[in-house]
Amino acid sequence: MLIIPIKDGENIDRALKRFKRKFDKTGLKKSLQARKEFIKSSVKRRATIQKAQHIQRLRDQEEIWLIPFFLSHTYSKFILDNIDLDKFFEYLKIEKNYSQKTIVAYQNDINSFKKFIIDEFQQSSVKKVNYSQIRSWIVLLVNKGISNKTINRKISSLNSLYKFLKKVGINKNNPLDQHKSLKTKSIVQIPFSKLEVSNVLAFENFGKDFEGVRDNLILEILYCTGIRRQELINLKLNNIDLANNRIKVLGKRNKERYIPILNSTVQLLNTYLVQRNKLNSIKDIDFLLITKRGKKIYENLVNRVTKKYFSKYSSKLKKSPHILRHSFATHLLDNGADLNSVKDLLGHTSLAATQIYTNRSIEEIKKVFKKTHPRNK
Repeated sequence: MLIIPIKDGENIDRALKRFKRKFDKTGLKKSLQARKEFIKSSVKRRATIQKAQHIQRLRDQEEIWLIPFFLSHTYSKFILDNIDLDKFFEYLKIEKNYSQKTIVAYQNDINSFKKFIIDEFQQSSVKKVNYSQIRSWIVLLVNKGISNKTINRKISSLNSLYKFLKKVGINKNNPLDQHKSLKTKSIVQIPFSKLEVSNVLAFENFGKDFEGVRDNLILEILYCTGIRRQELINLKLNNIDLANNRIKVLGKRNKERYIPILNSTVQLLNTYLVQRNKLNSIKDIDFLLITKRGKKIYENLVNRVTKKYFSKYSSKLKKSPHILRHSFATHLLDNGADLNSVKDLLGHTSLAATQIYTNRSIEEIKKVFKKTHPRNK
């Protein structure tokens, strides 16, 4: 640690200038530059802000009651560590094209680990950690009762960070290279039956007012296109191509895809648009699906609509928009659809992701088995 003594009557700026003159004459500056630990003037402003934020966090956590002004090797690493993290999050946004919610999840996971190594090992940098430290964090999370699936996600966030640091040459090794994910229970998602969906989508279940038609359209689009809940919420009026019976969907990582829609969906869309135009004021005018107050629909509304109508006809424990997406894929495959075509409709990049949705009913498996096995006569 390098401590700058402040003489009587001397302010901080003057002490820094005096220290800088001595510092520049020594070989320490070149040594720090060679190790990429010297703070450049171009990042001085950002470093000052980060220092103030860090001091405030420490004070809020009551970890210290007084911080003297100092410039140390440890603190330099703290500043550069945050700069590298900023580059990583920028990489996720620009190159990987991740959504803001995904990036926030990465930030939360990494900050959680960062707090752990500060508390347990008095180490401010997440860059220079070993696997035993990460393993200690995993043990702590398990003892807190956090599920293996959540822990695997947190470790995946860390692994992405270390892969990035290795890729850009900041780290030589990835401490998670030999890590094996924790075992998780495979939960079989049970889709709605064709009869259940047919009963729910019957017109008599919905009112003829704006909200009734909108709710009907929400469930119709979810089941007849298989799109994700967030994709449904973000549908805009200019994404609807009624002339060609298709919609344009903006999926994960801002990937666009076109999905055909049925004539029944087109008719329901036209009915909804008539009701929509009768609203007094529309605030989120660009979006297709809105509330009666003219605002864009939200996640809880879609969940509530799905649960409300399917509770009347289905006894399944889970009634969610994702189960409708699962039902869409399963029913298409049951009727002979090609797996690659279903993959494209769902917006998956690999068949491995699509196979999660392809667990057919036991009755369907029995039919195929009896029909195709050579010993069955």
